[in-house]
Amino acid sequence: MTQIFAKDALEKQHIVITGATGGIGYETAKEAVRSGSRVTITGRKEEKLEALKDECIQISKQADVLVVTADLNKPEDRKRLVTEANQKNGDITGLVNSAGIMGGGSLDQLKEEDLRKVMELNYFSTVLLTQEVYHYMKQLNKGAIVNLSSLSGLRGTHSNTAYSASKFAVTGFTQSLAVEAIEHNIRVNAVCPGYVDTEMGQQAIKGKGEREGRSYEEQLKLAKEGIPSGKLSTPQEVARTIIYLLTDAAENIVGESLKISGGSVMR
Repeated sequence: MTQIFAKDALEKQHIVITGATGGIGYETAKEAVRSGSRVTITGRKEEKLEALKDECIQISKQADVLVVTADLNKPEDRKRLVTEANQKNGDITGLVNSAGIMGGGSLDQLKEEDLRKVMELNYFSTVLLTQEVYHYMKQLNKGAIVNLSSLSGLRGTHSNTAYSASKFAVTGFTQSLAVEAIEHNIRVNAVCPGYVDTEMGQQAIKGKGEREGRSYEEQLKLAKEGIPSGKLSTPQEVARTIIYLLTDAAENIVGESLKISGGSVMR
């Protein structure tokens, strides 16, 4: 793996990463440690969070990694996460909203409970957790926030109503908050990956294959053929893009939705 960031690129920073048990969040935590940041990782699977912490310590014995198990749909867990992170790991200067789920289907098959579940985690909890963190960042008059949107948050696709709507909402939230936040020296951006080689990405490809009567292998081949680069993005590639947006190297990138599409979306 090519290491492109200095070991002190995020020195003296404290990054909170949600959805750290998922592929992108998991790799983002490791990249943050490689760049010298203190890290608070959160998710609902404590065992996996502890495994991630161990991997971070293997990267750097000086790694300062705080594990906070939390359900971000619960207001008390959001508040506890931010309070513990600040008290135990210092002022939060960066937030990566990586928690999210797939769900839904075509409109005629969409269940209200599935729509609410997707919107609740992908959008509502993202906004409400950011609100908790933003309060502290404004007092510091600095910070960087990166939201995980999707190419599905830039254009609609078949049988993707719930997920796409939630990610469009995240993209809109990113742009609106960015205008407010930059007044307080806080940068807000989003990354918008297409298919990523994670468990969620594989499930998305499998689901599309099932709808169209194809095997996973057949659908994967078609997916790659539809991408000019001919490959899926890796979680490490997405993580490095997130880290870049957290560093001072991106100091005038504000309110952007950075596509990671392998060339499949160019506008």
